[in-house]
Amino acid sequence: MVWTGTWVAERLGVELIGDEELPALLGLALRRNPKRAHLLVSSVLGKHVPQHPSVVYGSGLGLGLRVRELLGAEDAERAVVLGYAETATALGHAVADGLGTAPYLHSTRRPVPGVTTAGGFEESHSHATSHLLLPEDPELLAGKGPLVLVDDEFSTGNTVLNTIRGLHERYPRDRYVVVALVDMRGPADRDRLTGFAAEIGARVDLISLAAGTVNLPDGVLEKGQELVARHEAACPVPRTRTRTAPAGPPADAPAGPPAPVRVALDWPADVPDGGRHGFTPGHRARLEAALPAMTTALTRALAPAPDHGPADAPRVLVLGFEELMYAPLRLAGALEDAGLDVRYSTTTRSPVLAVDDPGYAIRTRLVFPAHDDPADGPGERYAYNVAGGGFDAVVAVVDSAADTPELHAPDGLLAQLAAHVPRVVLAVVPSYTPRPRPRPHPQAATERMAATEAPERSSMLPEPLRGPAFSSYAPEEVGWLLQDLSDVELEAPTEEREEAIQRGGAHYAESLPVEYQPSARYQELFHSALDASADRIAHAVGIVTETVLAEKSGRPVLVSLARAGTPVGVLMRRWAHHRHGLDLPHYAVSIVRGRGIDANALRWLAAHHDPADVVFVDGWTGKGAITRELAAALRESDEFAGFDPEIAVLADPGSCVRTYGTREDFLIPSACLNSTVSGLISRTVLRSDLVGPDDFHGAKFYRELEGADVSVAFLDAVEARFDEVADTVDTDVKDLLAGDRTPTWEGWAAVERISEEYGIHDVNLVKPGVGETTRVLLRRVPWKILAKRGAGADLAHVRLLAEQRGVPVEEVDDLPYTCVGLIHPQYTRGATGADGKAVVSR
Repeated sequence: MVWTGTWVAERLGVELIGDEELPALLGLALRRNPKRAHLLVSSVLGKHVPQHPSVVYGSGLGLGLRVRELLGAEDAERAVVLGYAETATALGHAVADGLGTAPYLHSTRRPVPGVTTAGGFEESHSHATSHLLLPEDPELLAGKGPLVLVDDEFSTGNTVLNTIRGLHERYPRDRYVVVALVDMRGPADRDRLTGFAAEIGARVDLISLAAGTVNLPDGVLEKGQELVARHEAACPVPRTRTRTAPAGPPADAPAGPPAPVRVALDWPADVPDGGRHGFTPGHRARLEAALPAMTTALTRALAPAPDHGPADAPRVLVLGFEELMYAPLRLAGALEDAGLDVRYSTTTRSPVLAVDDPGYAIRTRLVFPAHDDPADGPGERYAYNVAGGGFDAVVAVVDSAADTPELHAPDGLLAQLAAHVPRVVLAVVPSYTPRPRPRPHPQAATERMAATEAPERSSMLPEPLRGPAFSSYAPEEVGWLLQDLSDVELEAPTEEREEAIQRGGAHYAESLPVEYQPSARYQELFHSALDASADRIAHAVGIVTETVLAEKSGRPVLVSLARAGTPVGVLMRRWAHHRHGLDLPHYAVSIVRGRGIDANALRWLAAHHDPADVVFVDGWTGKGAITRELAAALRESDEFAGFDPEIAVLADPGSCVRTYGTREDFLIPSACLNSTVSGLISRTVLRSDLVGPDDFHGAKFYRELEGADVSVAFLDAVEARFDEVADTVDTDVKDLLAGDRTPTWEGWAAVERISEEYGIHDVNLVKPGVGETTRVLLRRVPWKILAKRGAGADLAHVRLLAEQRGVPVEEVDDLPYTCVGLIHPQYTRGATGADGKAVVSR
């Protein structure tokens, strides 16, 4: 039998080295874009490759039995299992089933209103990175028993380290077990896990089916690029290509494929559809009791026509849906136990090249639009090895949140399946919604708050910091809901910070970059850019402010997200005063990606203003990460339910928000500099030894940079143009308010594509837009800059900074932004950064 990694291995020289079981567990494929090298494809996970459900479930179940043996009966009774979305959700379930008594939770990329977030983390090398933990029981992760973390592949360990680090701070315990189908770490990554365990004072064990490494020859990226380009030029693969083109239909054949058949499963009402909010052994017992009746319903729908004999028994694929993997797996297993010829796989977000060769893991692909209204916006989804797989029937299993018009559309999943499989059956599992917690009686709530002294907490928080004691802004311009860390040494060289952040040893908010001091040539560029763009900025300030005033009755309270939002908030306040005589309150608060917004700052605001009046303000959107961060943070607790998560921004090139001044990606001069255009205030800092549970986040006031400060000059230059643009603003804002401002999230889709095209596989290292690109050049370790072909003066400062740092600027077509900054995707202090050789393909 041909190994399904042969095609890639022979052409790229890629080798799997390790346990003899590896070739049976893994094949190789290529990302669809030519700038991506190899991809490991599991043959037993049931994701990309259809497999017998007994093999998929048995693999996880066996790993769970090994974990139980490792822990011993007593610790196994106290264990909790955590799986990773989207690929390992069913695998984690099966491991929990093997343990027998363990409750199970998997991370999710689907936010659920009203469910408190118990944590979140970033997956470093995924095209979709943000994970949420949304247990119905808030105490699920709070026990002291072992935590078992389950993923399909353990490559570098970054994701697991990030998870354990975040959870250990909140729920410390003395034992962790990491479970994966394959362990593909190198020696340095193994040593890092050992050191990390010693650092937190906990035992960390690892269990897998097989271990090894991937040997990548020199120049693998370049060879991969050439290979994919040559293959696609010679053998273009249509999106829904079957392996063997069928002959034309007979003359009397119907015009199109038959409509899918919907089967009523009668799923138990008290059983969750998966582990998104927790899944207990009791849930599993009730599911198993209900499986026979559901199996009967599916068997009837799949039965051959009465005039067909036993030889016509169908070959069936049960196809799950992204994170929904366990329910369809158990249904597929029940059908297999009933004697049917069954395979199991699921749809996925991951884009992979299809090559019709027996030595290649991904033979065919179906492409269809997302059909569950994803929080990160629309996009393509995929089903691999379904077309041409020889299936007589497919059972598509989705949850009710995904049973949408997009699912049934002419280009939707069901239509794509019907074009390639004779019979399509749809089974819908009800999406489980945690029961709302009863609200306490007002008197009981008051008594409880008094007992915990919660009402005093807000009043005990300090008053906002104001200039000139903190910042170079006038005291009435902004109040900073921060603590002053000016006397603390927080700066670290950019290279050291980058290496620590990417290796999982630090969070970017725990230190500060050394403040960039512009050269005379760069300062000249800033002033030229300000002269050239002041009209555009003033117009955008007017548009966004008038939009806020039109949609917020009363007196809006502007709350800037420090620090990029602060100059914009000051300008909005000035516009409201200049045009309408309004004196709007304005504050600046800290929000940190991966850590959320400053909860104490929100408490202070709620104690002094009506949360319904608060309007959050930021400078611009890139891919929308902070927009999502704010929305997730406000969902965490009923305490903050009164705040509106909508952000008003000056520029929204990523199409992530409804309230904006413009959606053009142009140079906002306040993005050109750091503290010297932001009131001499640093980025915000969140570090446990400096910021306690009752403190505001911190920041520094760089008084020593007063001679270089242009903060007020920037504001004055823009305000001077208010009268010139007023008439145009009045006309344009009416048109804007009457139009469709629904976010399309096209920026996020572009970032995902760029992350894959350039072999980065971490959207956090792709910084779109002029403002974000400037930040990359000022504060991070840039790898290269993508510039929209023909972009002019808006990129003069970017080109100068790139020249000074020795970073290549690559002109590209079809870029939705004026430019995009790429942070070095595998940074060490010895990395060259420009030639791409330090990029490690996963």
